Amino acid sequence: MTTLTKVILYTDNDGFARFKEEAIALDEGTPKSQLSPWLPATGLQLRHSPVGFQSDFHCTEHPQWLIVLQGIMEIGLRDGSTRRFAAGEHFYSADTLPENVDFDPHIHGHCSSLIGDLPLITAFIRD
Repeated sequence: MTTLTKVILYTDNDGFARFKEEAIALDEGTPKSQLSPWLPATGLQLRHSPVGFQSDFHCTEHPQWLIVLQGIMEIGLRDGSTRRFAAGEHFYSADTLPENVDFDPHIHGHCSSLIGDLPLITAFIRD
């Protein structure tokens, strides 16, 4: 069975953002057009970030898929690790602030930046 990798950015029990991976089974459709099951979605938002874009550390407000349509997006974590996503790549952003916890700029969240000389165009799909 063919699968796609779902990269998940999430908040671990210690409050720090981390990455993990899960397989999405492509067990529907035909051998010529392998499909995943339908996934829930409630909205789509598009974003254009100019060359030089760099965010401060922040948490995701609502879990959502992020698909890079143009450019390269780098996600940085508090432990100093980074992961890059190029056009056509995606991840599921679910590093929300734990309930009843105030944002601590030394623990919570991730930062993002544009790598290269093309504007970054992304699509957010909220589930």
